[in-house]
Parts: sequence; structure tokens; C-alpha cells
Amino acid sequence: MFSFIDEQGCKVDLRFDEGPFEIEPKHVLVLVQKDGKWLCTINKKRGVEFPGGKVEPGETLQEAAVREVYEETAVHITDLKWFAYYVVYDKEPFCKAVFTGKVERIDEFIEEHETLGMTWLTIDELWNQTNLSFYMKDAGMKKMLQEVKNHERQW
Repeated sequence: MFSFIDEQGCKVDLRFDEGPFEIEPKHVLVLVQKDGKWLCTINKKRGVEFPGGKVEPGETLQEAAVREVYEETAVHITDLKWFAYYVVYDKEPFCKAVFTGKVERIDEFIEEHETLGMTWLTIDELWNQTNLSFYMKDAGMKKMLQEVKNHERQW
């Protein structure tokens, strides 16, 4: 387990296994790479970040991951794989499941209520992004990107 304090001052526990969970995941985050670049969404409020969001009632974590990526970026993904999960000990603690996925195809983006679309960034472009979301700046995100590199898959 990797523990750290996030940008909001909350303790976070990050794990690279599939549980058991002390808190059931109700949020997802998806890491998608293509041609050496990471898929990011441009959130109107938070800035540049990996796609993800809340699981809707009756939806599996995997269904939420696929839906959120599409809604935020117009990218269809396949080959979804479990990668990690983390618990944020906020006022009301929550757990987020992290997946990796492969690009199946990309549709034309039609502006959605919370995003301005998507962008593909190299790791250097990501870390030098001036409009980076707060959660992308913490030690956990750096650890996840290090781990995904250590367990490189065929993107």
C-alpha cells in the first residue's frame, strides 16, 4: 500500500490489487495511452485530468469506466483491465477504482456539460500542464504512472 496526503489535505491509501475493499468503490478513473500519449479530459472546473467519474445506480465499475471515458472524451475503449484503487479519507471517505483501457475508436466530440473535450499528452506535457487538475498533482498520480510504466501493457 502507498499512502500520502493529497492536494486537499486528505489522507489517501493507494493499492495495486483487487481488494478486499474497506469501502466499496463508487468512482472510477481510467488510464488510456495511445502512441506514447495519455488521454486526458479538460474539465471546465478542475482542468486537465484523466477521465473518470461516479458509478450510476445499476452500473458495474467497468460499465461506468467505459461510459465516463466516452462522455468526457468521445473515445470508445476496449480491453478494460483492473489496475488499482484508492481510498480518500475526506469528510465522507470514498473509494475510486482505477482501470487501464485501449482505444477502439474516436468519435467527434460534442461538448458535454462538464468537459471541453480531450487532449493527448506525453508524460512531460502532462507534468508541465499549467491547467492541471488538483488530483493530478498528488503523489498518488505519480505513483500510478510509475506503476503503469513498470507493468507496461500492449497499448
